[in-house]
Amino acid sequence: MTLTGIVLTLNEAKHIHACLKSLDGTVDEMIVFDSGSADDTVARAQAAGARVIERPFDNYAAQRNAALGAANGEWIFFIDADERATPELGAEIRTRISHSEDAMPPQVLLWIPRQNYIFGKWIRHTGWSPDYQPRVLKKGQAHFDETRPVHELVVAAGAEGFLATPLIHYNYETLAQFRQKQRRYTRFEAEMMAAQGIRPRKISYLSMPAREFYRRFIVLQGFRDGGHGFLLSFLMAYYAFWRQVWAAELVRKADRATAQ
Repeated sequence: MTLTGIVLTLNEAKHIHACLKSLDGTVDEMIVFDSGSADDTVARAQAAGARVIERPFDNYAAQRNAALGAANGEWIFFIDADERATPELGAEIRTRISHSEDAMPPQVLLWIPRQNYIFGKWIRHTGWSPDYQPRVLKKGQAHFDETRPVHELVVAAGAEGFLATPLIHYNYETLAQFRQKQRRYTRFEAEMMAAQGIRPRKISYLSMPAREFYRRFIVLQGFRDGGHGFLLSFLMAYYAFWRQVWAAELVRKADRATAQ
């Protein structure tokens, strides 16, 4: 079974070399799908032996599907630039795809748990563990749902399996980085809500953040991550509030446009 490793990039010069090196001995082909990096991501990727393809970014699902189409391998392993594979994970992936036909029905999608480091600490709770991600796909048998532009959903024409060995994920190093990415994700989610015609009620401006904090800190045991768990629960509640605000703004704009 041939395996292609794919990394989506935008200004990932800091991480790309270490990410690609972590794939040594695991993949038969490396592709970096770049969406217009202004730093030397592309040069570093090429120096590490990757084939670089440049494509303007529209959304994550469409970008991943385009990358799937460019891969030569029978199986594809998606890894982010700030993630690292280990030899143990590589061995488990290789074993599982070589025996994928033995399952009934055959497996076409494998989920990988992630070991997330946020602000320098391994977050073992608060919703970030085990954090399974759909990352190993059989070409032609699984693809990403393009109606979900963020937090992608995989549509699989066969069985799914779960691996035991985690990806190491150096998730957020600073608060500014966390806020920048969460703001982008929240905007995407608000756009999805508005596109579906979901009109946030006034009570949801308070109920949704409260529910998110309770889910993260109590249900998902964020309290066991100490101060990190409290801060992350609070921040996710904060963005739950803004998701409602931005979705409501988009719905009002759509209403005004329809009325004109």
